[in-house]
Amino acid sequence: MRKGIYLLPNSLTLCGMFAGFYSMIAVLNGNYVHAGWAIIIAGIFDGIDGWVARLTSSDSKFGIELDSLSDVIAFGVAPSVLLYNWTLQSFGRLGAAAAFLIVACGALRLARYNVQMAAEEKKHFTGMPIPAAAAIVATTVLFYTEMGIGHERSYYALFIAIICSILMVSTMKFRSQKELNPTRRKPFKILVGVVLFLTVFIMHPEVTLFLTGILYLLSGPAEAFYRFMARERPALRP
Repeated sequence: MRKGIYLLPNSLTLCGMFAGFYSMIAVLNGNYVHAGWAIIIAGIFDGIDGWVARLTSSDSKFGIELDSLSDVIAFGVAPSVLLYNWTLQSFGRLGAAAAFLIVACGALRLARYNVQMAAEEKKHFTGMPIPAAAAIVATTVLFYTEMGIGHERSYYALFIAIICSILMVSTMKFRSQKELNPTRRKPFKILVGVVLFLTVFIMHPEVTLFLTGILYLLSGPAEAFYRFMARERPALRP
């Protein structure tokens, strides 16, 4: 007996895939700003399709596989091509290796997620999610462009490529958006924080997204350090 597929969440997944594909086309045309925003848009679609699938109870094995393939394109290959053409090519073989590292570690991260998500990744991600790593790459390009910073040979971009790749395959815990359940009551200050974020975002979207990405990147190592110190404190007591 043939089984159908859920049209809505899978269509949203394909929209994210197209955004990643468009990002690469924009890079080939030398439009790095459009390429960066396309990756951000792909991230929005990636969040929406999962939310829609859970809301409508339309999760499926086909959808999981399609989502992973879309993620490899939109958040693995696309940011790698963007960063390489934008600045990493100036580092020669080292730049090419760093660009490939993004793709390889992103694919490994997705494979591990598909195996562990049912048992271990309900509220926390093990390793930085690949959409977050791609967003950090994209917002770096947007931030540099907005601030008028030269990028001909950016050691910061090289560092970001390497550190994001390492964090994706690490065992550090990163917060999941699944913790933010919009159907539950939240403190009033959360709403105030959202308003303040939107206000700053409207004024300086590139800077806001860049700083948000860096804070998320730092959150994993910071929480790992906090957990380590919490385990060490009992041992230090007499």
